[in-house]
Amino acid sequence: MKMIYQQLLAFFLVIAVTILLLGISFGRMSKSFVYNDEWRSLEKYSDSLVQQSLTVNTKSSQQVTFSLSTLKTAQALLENQSVHFTVFNQKNRVIYPNNGLSPKVTKNDWRHLTKDQIVRKVNNRNFKLSNGKTRPAMIEILKPYYYNKKLVAVVSAGVFVSDVNSNVDRINRDLLKGLGVSLIISMIISFFIASRLNRRISRLRAAATQVSNGNYDIRVKSGGNDEIGELITDFNHMTESLEKANQEIQRQEERRQEFLADAAHEMRTPLTTISGILEGIKYDVIPQEQRGKSIDLMSNETQRLIRLVNENLDYEKIRSNSIRLEKRHFNATKVLSSIVEQLGSKASESKDRFEIQAPDDLPIYADYDRFVQIVFNITNNAIQFTDSGTITLIGERGYNETIIRIKDTGIGMTKEQQKNIFERYYKADASRRARKYGESGLGLAIVHQLVQQHGGKISVTSKPHKGTTFTVIIPDQTDAEKKAAENNKRKSSERTDV
Repeated sequence: MKMIYQQLLAFFLVIAVTILLLGISFGRMSKSFVYNDEWRSLEKYSDSLVQQSLTVNTKSSQQVTFSLSTLKTAQALLENQSVHFTVFNQKNRVIYPNNGLSPKVTKNDWRHLTKDQIVRKVNNRNFKLSNGKTRPAMIEILKPYYYNKKLVAVVSAGVFVSDVNSNVDRINRDLLKGLGVSLIISMIISFFIASRLNRRISRLRAAATQVSNGNYDIRVKSGGNDEIGELITDFNHMTESLEKANQEIQRQEERRQEFLADAAHEMRTPLTTISGILEGIKYDVIPQEQRGKSIDLMSNETQRLIRLVNENLDYEKIRSNSIRLEKRHFNATKVLSSIVEQLGSKASESKDRFEIQAPDDLPIYADYDRFVQIVFNITNNAIQFTDSGTITLIGERGYNETIIRIKDTGIGMTKEQQKNIFERYYKADASRRARKYGESGLGLAIVHQLVQQHGGKISVTSKPHKGTTFTVIIPDQTDAEKKAAENNKRKSSERTDV
């Protein structure tokens, strides 16, 4: 049995037991209510009977008497309502009626009556009288009446228990019908709720099965604000994350395959060149005057291979946080000038020119070698995508930070290219793979990782055919770094003193 139907059964049993207990309680309450109502009615009948039939003779020592004619008239009227009464005098003797069917007042009841206490009784069984006749079971009331603080009469009024119980039975039957209808309605509602919950869980299970089969596009309609609805919402968020992760995996795999193809292409060309030169030297087919140039070419191709391998190794070290930054204070403007000198010949080949817009002393707190690598890679990238243009290196101070901007007038990028520019193996322009300084797709990915490890930020703005601007923000030394530097300096001085 499914859990939801087990809960339905438990819920239904709880409702059934609750309704049963309520029915029993209400049945008892209704019986008590009917009996109390009958006793109040009998008491009113008794009061009315005494008021109409009792007379006081003031001339005869205030003797109390009853009018028999009035009692007969009252008897006829009350018998039509199934009410029977008996009048007793102060000596517990029957005054009316003298038909031999009158009940007897017990000594215990008479004791309560003499204390001006009303006695309510329920005789649930028939009993035989002294004259051999049978008196039916009755519900009755015994009420005393006093005059001048003296007991003058006791009236016993009663109705048959069968008549009262018939009213109670009718109420109980109506109650049972109501409880039965309530039970059926609750069962239908419970089954409807359970079926609805089961359908929602079944949809969730079916969706989970599709996700396990690799379908991450599946979404489940919530259909409620309960716990299952929240679970479905979390499930949809999970499938969205899985879909994005799967797309990212596929994109990275495509770029990895593209990189392997590019790497193979990049390596095949220099290896072919080196192999050809070595074959020429081996079989002495290269003229003596060309051997120097051939060896230089072979050296350049070897350096190209080394650079490609080193970039991959460097990226993996940076990505896995295997490198340690040796931060220190230095002048960033000197680094910009040095890189312009290093890349001058490469820029000349593309007919590009450099401009530096920075103060003579631009303080920065960073790892010197890694900062050089950051600026070098971005500037090198600018040269690759700029022909006969201007590359501007801008340096300035911000609030507790140093800002470096590298701006070019090259081919620019689309918004989609800007989103992916810092991802590994990504190349904005595949047509530039075969250039002399062909990119590997790792330069900007390395820059992004290095800037993050410095606690900085890097952003790019670009428009197609209007150029690109990279902005690098390197924060100053933090309080924790200052404290650590002071501690290291103090420890170093202590060792020197020793």
